[in-house]
Amino acid sequence: MGGAVGIASPALGDRIADVDRLLAAEGGARRLALRRRPPAGLRFVAQYLDDDEDRRALVEAYARRWNLPLLPLRCGPLGALVTRPGETGLPLLSLFVGPRQPADLCAAMAAASADPARRAAAETLIARLRRHRLGLANHVPPPPAETAPARPVVLVVDEPAPAAAMAAMLATARAEHPDAEIRILPLPGLDGQPRPGPLSRLAAAEGLRVERLDRPSAWILAGARRVFVHAHMLGLEALIQGVPVTCFGFPPYAGWGLTDDRDALPAGAPPPADLPALVAALAAFCRCASPYDGAPADLDLLARHGIAVLARDRETAGETVMTGLKLWKRANLRPFLDSRAGRLGFAATPEAGLRLLRRRGGGRLAVWAAREEPGTAALAAAAGIPLLRVEDGFLRSAGLGSNHVTAASLVLDRRGIYYDPERPSDLEHLLETHDFDPDTLAEAERLIRVLVARGLTKYNVGQGGSGIVRAPAGRLRLLVPGQVEDDASIRRGAPDMGGNLGLLQAARAACPEAWIVYKPHPDVEAGNRKGLIPRDTARRLADQVIDDASVAALFPEVDAIHTMTSLVGFEGLLRGLAVTTYGLPFYAGWGLTEDRRSCPRRHRRLSLPALVAGSLLLYPRYVDPVSSLPCDVWTVVERLSGAGTAAAKLGGGQAARGLHLIGALARSLLGR
Repeated sequence: MGGAVGIASPALGDRIADVDRLLAAEGGARRLALRRRPPAGLRFVAQYLDDDEDRRALVEAYARRWNLPLLPLRCGPLGALVTRPGETGLPLLSLFVGPRQPADLCAAMAAASADPARRAAAETLIARLRRHRLGLANHVPPPPAETAPARPVVLVVDEPAPAAAMAAMLATARAEHPDAEIRILPLPGLDGQPRPGPLSRLAAAEGLRVERLDRPSAWILAGARRVFVHAHMLGLEALIQGVPVTCFGFPPYAGWGLTDDRDALPAGAPPPADLPALVAALAAFCRCASPYDGAPADLDLLARHGIAVLARDRETAGETVMTGLKLWKRANLRPFLDSRAGRLGFAATPEAGLRLLRRRGGGRLAVWAAREEPGTAALAAAAGIPLLRVEDGFLRSAGLGSNHVTAASLVLDRRGIYYDPERPSDLEHLLETHDFDPDTLAEAERLIRVLVARGLTKYNVGQGGSGIVRAPAGRLRLLVPGQVEDDASIRRGAPDMGGNLGLLQAARAACPEAWIVYKPHPDVEAGNRKGLIPRDTARRLADQVIDDASVAALFPEVDAIHTMTSLVGFEGLLRGLAVTTYGLPFYAGWGLTEDRRSCPRRHRRLSLPALVAGSLLLYPRYVDPVSSLPCDVWTVVERLSGAGTAAAKLGGGQAARGLHLIGALARSLLGR
């Protein structure tokens, strides 16, 4: 579509690159000087409704003079979240574009009402925004606890509307709620800072409190008995938060029976609607940009990003000290353990870490689980300091950790760690006790389908292909994945197995007629870790030894998997393969595998979606590997889906390993 949108608003002009991205469907955005003639090809003049009256009048006059249509722009429903202390210059992530006339909104409402999928998406969005209190201004973390006010609070939104109309709205609020505390809510600017309007200037003389915007806007609105608004989109945010709204103007969300409308409705007002239908209709006018790369997005992605940031805030509030971590790994840990609600420090030893926490007044001690020093748990317990064990998640990266490729997923476990069956872990507790709701199970089923269709695994290394397994017709095709023999999961979960050689021998003894395919672990093949079986020895026990193909390419060509504790067994379950375990991995003992060992703590019988929901949706934490921003599993899935080719081109040799190490060291030294 040709042309562009002229931007004369100072607020939007300061964010012209963001506005240009958001208005891509309208032809992009260009700065507009009101004293000059419009540039050739201009299609619209933007009327930013958060601007003051004088600016809006100038823009209207300019559009009339040059016979250009006005395009209404309103602040979007979801603003960017600060993710680190002191962060400034947040991107503009959403704008409402239009509707230009009431008929446009009526048509959108009719279309949304007739589309069950859009309605369901709106219901999910409303539930997420209300549960997590996400809205327009998210520039500060939520308060750790909300103190109930002495009296009910009624908010009056301070907008750039005629002063007399705003004063009348304030008088009405006071008259109708004599028992309440009337507070003035200034508009949050695009930077989250308050923009005082006519009521803020009256507040001191009237003895009224002006909200300081020291909490997210949704938190402020959710605590109100009622919100009085002229026409600002904060009224829609209040509706989403379940708060009654009185309108003195005619915003897009008024006139549908959801608000107390004091202005005369236009003739032929539409029939009443419910909130999901309204949100679905207004979403058609909302333009969103991904917080991860600025690409076109939707409100669902913005909400999921906000939820991930809030989850990290909760988990990292206060002080965290990580001990015994190599310098190059620090940059990888920061996005998971550093946040706007807490502070991350590092210490060489557990003792030093505990001393630092005592000086800082407490917090939590974090250790890399596989390198936890003996006695660390006892030291932390004696000091009254919680211990947090950190380990790679199950969708880690496009490349090996031993090649210094940073992780997109980590687990933070307060009870134990998932690969150690000697003690409970947060994952085991979750799988044993969690009530998996239908929506979560449905999401897990969708995740299974996507992972299988895209061939995603933990490391996503190796080549694809078909016809790799050369088994004669009728033979059971058995995949035996090798592991790193000094890995903690082997030491804890299969200590007397005899390593990879013992596993191969056990698999051959269990299935003497099977066509056994042995797949060495990629870390071992790369020469980074222990566990190599001499090739001639492996070939005496296995019919094929395959090291250059990805494990994802092998799954369609085998019938079953025999493993000690490898994640390959879990990945095989996703693909409907029969799995036998000789150790006690996290996915064993739930009725989905044939197990040669048992865990007396695991009593529950799980469905595969429940196992996946616990293991991939609820237990790990995810970070976008490009932007280092908190995210959920779906963002990582998209990144890994597009990363395989690049990783294959870079390779896993010493040159690639060195490049990854240099990058990780640089980020660690720069504190990023």
